[in-house]
Amino acid sequence: MKAAVVAASAALALAPAAGWAQSATTAGTGASQPGAATGGTAGSAAAGNTSASTVGLGATSGGATAIGAGGSAAAPDGKADTRAKISGNGEKAQAKAQAMDQGTFSRSHTHTKVKKDAVSSRTKAMAHTPGSKPVMSTSTAPTP
Repeated sequence: MKAAVVAASAALALAPAAGWAQSATTAGTGASQPGAATGGTAGSAAAGNTSASTVGLGATSGGATAIGAGGSAAAPDGKADTRAKISGNGEKAQAKAQAMDQGTFSRSHTHTKVKKDAVSSRTKAMAHTPGSKPVMSTSTAPTP
């Protein structure tokens, strides 16, 4: 019996790895009333040993606006890159995050805009493992 367990363990250790799991999820929400609006979207993607997430939020009320964006990426054995910027006039924000490990990658990208009485945001996330179809998700949060 002991030899059978050792043989089975060796067979499992030498077997090719199963396909890496991959996922991409996004979500968004928003609300508005006369003279004010809030909204935002966020997304996350993961494939193999990589992950990437971004978020964008905006609000406007009585002529004042607030906007923000950010992201994170991780790839312990590969490359990870995160960028976020807000336009000079504070009406547009963008966040990008990407992680790569050989052919496996995860990325997320968020755009958020604040106008007089409206906030809109869009996030796209994608994950890919070589040999399988990429997984994608998109969410938008417009407020009239």
